[in-house]
This record gives sequence, C-alpha cells and structure tokens, in this order.
Amino acid sequence: EVDFWIIPIIQGFVQIEELVVNYSEASDDDKSSPETPQESTCVDDIHPTFLVALISRRSRHRAGMRYKRRGVDKNGNVANYVETEQLIHVHNHTLSFIQTRGSVPVFWSQVGYRYNPRPRLDKSENDTVSCFRAHFEEQLKNYKKQVIINLVDQTGREKIIGDAYLKQVLLYNNANLTYVSFDFHEHW
Repeated sequence: EVDFWIIPIIQGFVQIEELVVNYSEASDDDKSSPETPQESTCVDDIHPTFLVALISRRSRHRAGMRYKRRGVDKNGNVANYVETEQLIHVHNHTLSFIQTRGSVPVFWSQVGYRYNPRPRLDKSENDTVSCFRAHFEEQLKNYKKQVIINLVDQTGREKIIGDAYLKQVLLYNNANLTYVSFDFHEHW
C-alpha cells in the first residue's frame, strides 16, 4: 500500500479577499476632492461586504513548457489545461463562474526553440475526431455547457490551427457547445 506515501497537491493559485463596495451619489470629481469628507463607516445594506475568491488548478495531464507541449493526446487531454473558478459571496449568497483554458484540442506542434515557431498539424482530421470528442465529452460531463472562445490568430501563421479547430467543432456538432472566434490581432 503506497498511497500512504503520496501527498495530493495541486499546482495552481488561490487568493481570497474581502471587498467593500462604496455606493455613493457623489460624482467622481467630488469623491477625489480634498474638501469632501470621507465616510469611514460600513453599513452592510448600504456598503455591502463581498468575499471574493479566485482558485486556479492546472491539470497534471500534459503539463509542460510553452512550445514544447501542444494540442491533444490520445485520451483527449489538452496541453497546459487550467480551470479557474471565481467565487463571490455576499448577503449569504455565493456565485460561481468557472472558465477553463488549454491548448487547441487537435494534434499539432511547434518545432524549434526560436520565438513563435510555425505551428503544424501532426495528424489528419479523421485521426483527430475521436480525441477531440473525448476532450469535449469530459468537458460537457463536468460543466454541462461550454462556450469555446478561439483566441488563435485567424489570418497569420496560426490560421492552420484555428481552421482545424473550427472543422472539429463542426464535425462534433453538439448543441451544448457555442463556438466564438476572437482574434486579438484584429483589435490591437
């Protein structure tokens, strides 16, 4: 029995902060004026206290350095997968928002060590289908619905990866997936 010697840990980040929101009728100019008296009391109904937590957990599957670990594996695990949960607690109510991120779930890589090596597809569309499906079936099992935001460069050297991703989403054709393409390069 070796379980006694194994210590479960997570690689990630946790931060919990208490915030007070000061709702005021005064304008921003009045708030910054040295003559304006500042209230130092906090009444819960007028100035609610929020407890905010941010928790990020990195998957142990396919963790690795950027440019060295990319894409999906045969089990549907994507490289550098992270789940981040934001929790807000106020007036005995807790709200949760979870977002996940990871490498594009197709077989691809970047060879070389120079800055921004050209990506390449490593397997065919047909070879990718079952692994893509395994990835999103696990996502949908855990989170029910997913909004996919594709952040790859849609016109430059990453276009080949973005196109392969969209093709797999269309082949999977699941009503619980919403696909959105957002190109940062277009909004610089």
